[in-house]
Amino acid sequence: MTRFKPHVTVACVIEREGRFLVVEEDRGGPWTLFNQPAGHVEYGEGPIAAALREVVEETAWEIQLTGYLGLYVFQAGSDMTFHSHAFVARPETFLDTPLDPAIKATHWMTLDEIQALHSQSRVRSPLVLQRLVDSRAGRIFPLEVIHE
Repeated sequence: MTRFKPHVTVACVIEREGRFLVVEEDRGGPWTLFNQPAGHVEYGEGPIAAALREVVEETAWEIQLTGYLGLYVFQAGSDMTFHSHAFVARPETFLDTPLDPAIKATHWMTLDEIQALHSQSRVRSPLVLQRLVDSRAGRIFPLEVIHE
């Protein structure tokens, strides 16, 4: 019997002056893909700490988490399930530190620009746009709903 083991990840919607911070990733395909700053929760780490760490590693921004969008479950193919904790945040301090090697660039993009990338299949997953829509709709919970 195969044991089910979901991938536990975090993602962060970071908005500044009507633009969202996105990362451009090299995924080994013919072109780069766009995503929110995101990554896996590491051993001994909770989702809040993981979100703060991943944003610094992928964007060189320190952020202030302001809310929790919820848990997004995504089935990627027949054998891979992601449980993605999504947060909203505001940027605080740009550190100008090196980025994760898979990150080719960071961008501040409008929702329209991200929707255009989505229609071109240039976003990492359908969750990228869904998290933005949910954030804009105000579907945000207090961080206190997470007990670490």
